[in-house]
Amino acid sequence: MTLTIYTKSSGCFGCTKTKQKFLEAGLSFHEVDITANQAAFEYITEELGYSQAPVVVYDRDGTENHWSGLNPSRIAQVISIETAAMAHQS
Repeated sequence: MTLTIYTKSSGCFGCTKTKQKFLEAGLSFHEVDITANQAAFEYITEELGYSQAPVVVYDRDGTENHWSGLNPSRIAQVISIETAAMAHQS
């Protein structure tokens, strides 16, 4: 599983809440600041077509899923999948 969150460095409520929810669930992620990384900014705007941060890119077993903005239902879905996977491994 890879989880990447493309964020803005400050003033982004959705970015902060998204990261908080994943941290509270014990999931690790890679954070990329799109205000400091031009290639990442171009990736989320030109390749993925988003104009709002955060952008979450979730990959499990080669299947990529992504969305833009604060999306509690999608966050909960990823947490549920990963929690079940961790429990299954134990």
